[in-house]
Amino acid sequence: MSFPAPFDRFEGEVLAEWIDINGHMNLAYYTVLFDYATDLLFDVLDLGRRYRLDTDNGTFVTETHNRYERELLVGTRVRIATQILLADDKRLHLAHEMFRRDNGERAATQELLFLHVSLEERRVTAFPPALRARVHAAAAAHAALPRPTWVGRHVGAPR
Repeated sequence: MSFPAPFDRFEGEVLAEWIDINGHMNLAYYTVLFDYATDLLFDVLDLGRRYRLDTDNGTFVTETHNRYERELLVGTRVRIATQILLADDKRLHLAHEMFRRDNGERAATQELLFLHVSLEERRVTAFPPALRARVHAAAAAHAALPRPTWVGRHVGAPR
C-alpha cells in the first residue's frame, strides 16, 4: 500500500459564520477543520462512515490537544498535514498541522488519540485484521517522518 507521508490531502476555508467577536476564527472551528482532515484520512483507510455502517465499529477520541499559533480570518484557505504517530491493535495516535495556503505559515496543531470501539458493546476492541493491516501500513509509511517537537506537551504556564 502506497500511502502519502505526511497525509496532506485536506484543504478548507474559514467561513464567515466561524468568526468570533474578536474578528478571527473561533477556537471551536479549528477543531472542525482538523476533524474534516481526520474524516478524509479515515475514509482513505476505510475506517470512516462506510466502515461504521458496515461493521458497527468506529473510533472514539480519548484525548486531544490543540495549539493555536496564528489567527485565521474569514476566507483564509488552509491545508492540513497529518502524521500517524502510533498504531497498535486498538489505538491510533495522530498529529495534525494546519497551514495557511497563501504563505505556508502554520496556524495550529492538534494531537489526538483514538480508540477502536464496538459501537454495539460501547467497548474498546481490536481492529479487524484487514483494517489493522491498512492502519499499520499507513503508520509504517509515516515512521520515518520526524516526530513533531510539540507532541506530548501539556497545558501550563511558566511559574
